Amino acid sequence: MPDIHDESGFERHPKPGLDHLDYAGEQGRAVEEETLIEPDPVKREEARSLWGDAWRDLRRRPIFLVSAVLIVLLVIVSIFPGLFTDTNPRAADLVNNYLKRPDWTDFFGGGWFGYDGQGRSIYARVVYGARASITVGICVTAAVTILGGLTGMVAGYFGGAVDAVISRIIDIFFGIPLLLGALVLLGAFSARTVWSVVIALAVLGWTQIARVMRGAVLTVKQADYVVAGKALGAGTGRLMFRHILPNAIAPVIVVATIALGGYIATEATLSFLGIGLQDPTISWGIDISSAQKVIRTAPFVLFFPAAALSITVLAFIMLGDAVRDALDPKLR
Repeated sequence: MPDIHDESGFERHPKPGLDHLDYAGEQGRAVEEETLIEPDPVKREEARSLWGDAWRDLRRRPIFLVSAVLIVLLVIVSIFPGLFTDTNPRAADLVNNYLKRPDWTDFFGGGWFGYDGQGRSIYARVVYGARASITVGICVTAAVTILGGLTGMVAGYFGGAVDAVISRIIDIFFGIPLLLGALVLLGAFSARTVWSVVIALAVLGWTQIARVMRGAVLTVKQADYVVAGKALGAGTGRLMFRHILPNAIAPVIVVATIALGGYIATEATLSFLGIGLQDPTISWGIDISSAQKVIRTAPFVLFFPAAALSITVLAFIMLGDAVRDALDPKLR
């Protein structure tokens, strides 16, 4: 008869001690890790903003891509004209090059677009003329955006008597025609250079930006985050430049981009009338003015600087239209 105290014939099972608990803990951690690690993790959607949506929309617009390429090319030409021609734009040879017709085989050469009535290379003058036009357009746009933006923001934020006084000043300047006022102002300068034209256009051209900014600030300052900022004791400067300005700047950018092309056209008009830029400054407006004397016998003298001016203005207007459509959700 077997001894009931003999345990040699029985299989020993693990007791619910520390070893069993460690085993169960390892199993639980393994299950937990398998639950947390997904085979195909879903990528979280990035936070969307007005500027991010606008950039994604712009990249899909052919009108933006074409205008951006043209503007980048024009800026490069204006900064580095020597990369595109080695001909002196002021070198005149009346004996050999008087109204010489274009030589289409002379790519990027002095005679590619022909020669004007003083025997100067039209192609070289078109290349070097981009610098004055682009400089005037960009500097005037920057000046009126800063001046008009700050003025409109102050008027819209403070309101009351401040808004009334600034609005009347804006109305006075807005009633002065830009071209006529520039003619009067430029008459006061003894030497009419690029910077004198910039000052004249900036003094008279800031009113539109100021009106747009004022209207945008009047809308934005009623937002909940601005009211909450005031309640928390945020200062005027912080509210204006950290909260209101970033949310009110979009329409100003649209107007400024479109107006840039208009300032370039205005500079060419002033130079054409003889009250804008003067020699020795090279300008498309000056060349267009001198070409009208020989337009019947040599129309190519007028065509090339006029075409360069038209393409430049059109590029900035197209860019402004694309930016406007991208920043306005109603137009998408």
